[in-house]
Amino acid sequence: MNLIVAVDENWAIGKDGDQLCYLPPDLKRFQRLTTGHPVLLGRKTLATFPGGRPLKNRRNLILSTDPAFAPQGGEVFSTLAAALAAAPADTFVIGGESVYRQALDRCDTAYVTKLHRTFDADRYFPNLDRDPAWEEGEREGPYVHEGLEFTYVTYRRREKPKEV
Repeated sequence: MNLIVAVDENWAIGKDGDQLCYLPPDLKRFQRLTTGHPVLLGRKTLATFPGGRPLKNRRNLILSTDPAFAPQGGEVFSTLAAALAAAPADTFVIGGESVYRQALDRCDTAYVTKLHRTFDADRYFPNLDRDPAWEEGEREGPYVHEGLEFTYVTYRRREKPKEV
């Protein structure tokens, strides 16, 4: 599996239930990389999407413990194990914090947008630069959009990810 995330200099990913910022070039990259692939996400992440609706042109595997939660266009799973059992190898984990942390050891590629700024945050992603299980692969940039500098970094797992 893959994951895709945008992090600041402290590996922060969100604040008050939303992402740190909206960066149009990164949103286009997200769309390009994930379209046509399943995405695994939590219910709170889904709520941040336009209209709170699942993403188009992707199979949306949504984690929620609310048995009444049934968004049109998404498949709801009450446990990560059940979602992972339904997730093919080309699935992208797209958040939020708890989903990333739970699924990280199942992923072999991480597409990370590094925002060269520190934001006020309350949600974080594990620092892959300090994790010996991961190594930096490709790097693109830096780029700048409206004064915000950012770099795309692809990390690869050094050893095979855990099986479901």
